[in-house]
Amino acid sequence: ETTVGELLENDLGWAAWKIHMAIINHDDKVVRNWVEEWLHSPFVYKTDLFFDPYTVMMGSSPRFNMYGNEFGMGKALGVRSGYANKFDGKITSYPGQEGGGSIDLEVCLSPDKMMALETDEEFMSSTSVFNPLF
Repeated sequence: ETTVGELLENDLGWAAWKIHMAIINHDDKVVRNWVEEWLHSPFVYKTDLFFDPYTVMMGSSPRFNMYGNEFGMGKALGVRSGYANKFDGKITSYPGQEGGGSIDLEVCLSPDKMMALETDEEFMSSTSVFNPLF
């Protein structure tokens, strides 16, 4: 958990560390407690009620080998998760197509926010673009 102020005060590595710690702390006990609470008071998520316009939500798992599926046409060049559960700020991560610990991100942002991200020099200096044609 963090605030906008903390994100602005720190660099991209600090933000990545916060995400890493959130993932590590989301263990079996946390999930089982959540399920137990849900069984006592079940509900269905409606994303527009749970997230404000400035929310960022990560999804997926490194256990999902998205590029391991082969349907007779060769290895996939890219994967997408479909149109369900999409909103401004939704990010889905996959083990990368290139392997070797790479990560592919599917980022859902409104055009103005995507443009701002693409013009952020610090962010763009820490990314790479995979081009399977070269």
